[in-house]
Amino acid sequence: MANAMTTDAGNGDHKKKWFTAFAQGTSSWTGSPAAFVLAFGIIVVWAITGPIFGYSDTWQLVINTGTTIVTFLMVFLIQNSQNRDSKLIQLKLDELIRAVETAETALINMDEMTEEELQEVQDNFSKVAAEAKEEIEDIHEKRPRKTAVKRKASAKVVLRS
Repeated sequence: MANAMTTDAGNGDHKKKWFTAFAQGTSSWTGSPAAFVLAFGIIVVWAITGPIFGYSDTWQLVINTGTTIVTFLMVFLIQNSQNRDSKLIQLKLDELIRAVETAETALINMDEMTEEELQEVQDNFSKVAAEAKEEIEDIHEKRPRKTAVKRKASAKVVLRS
């Protein structure tokens, strides 16, 4: 299937792959110690040249323009990396939900729920968490435990269709 995708890929797909590879590589590199040292070095050189250029407006404009351009471009690269990371995490979580037999598979499409529906799910999970905390406290205090059946039943999250 992957082979079919690569042979059918058009020029636009190639551009997307190029940008993704560029964004990932740039993001990795800019987060490295070498990038920090380079940026710090540029600032030191700029500061040292201040007296040479008489702290002129042009001298200040150089650093302001440079940092503005870099910041502007980095916003898009960072957003691309975050979008990709979020999608990967979501897909991995979806696979875990799908693979666990007792999981609520309706939660796989949570990203399509309204804020009210998400709040309802959160409230239900808060109740489950409170019950679990109570159960742990019971264990530590050697009080009689609630049955696992009751806990399992309350762990099911009620979702509206």
